[in-house]
Amino acid sequence: SPVRTVAIGSDHTGLPLRTAILNHLRQSAIAVPDLGAQSTDPVDYPDVAAAVGRAVARGEAVAGILIDGSGLGSAMAANKLRGVRAAMCQTPTLARYAREHIGANVLALGATLLTPPDAIEIVKTWIGTATTEARYLRRLIKVRRLEDGR
Repeated sequence: SPVRTVAIGSDHTGLPLRTAILNHLRQSAIAVPDLGAQSTDPVDYPDVAAAVGRAVARGEAVAGILIDGSGLGSAMAANKLRGVRAAMCQTPTLARYAREHIGANVLALGATLLTPPDAIEIVKTWIGTATTEARYLRRLIKVRRLEDGR
């Protein structure tokens, strides 16, 4: 199904990149709950990752986007939440693989690694890609079982 709601959040480092992505998504008629940070005052990325990850896990948003300096910490933190499959992507190809192959429902981006136009291309690819092949869905079921300790 098309992605119509994307929760977005960043630490203080990601504020300019988040603003550019937020504007792009809203111009594309996608609802975007903005979960912070609202200033350049230091914010800890695990707190933002938790807010975005919980919004996705609870079904309040179909997908989530996290932005910190590298994207790595946010992805790691978000993946601690049951039902979240976060992937840090630096290229549109990785974004396509993240959705198509592993059903990533949270995209993590590095604000120090990407320009706004590059990040927007990654977001467009990620949002526009679906997980549909049976072999990928079968593998996602196995990932879900790992969350259950099986």
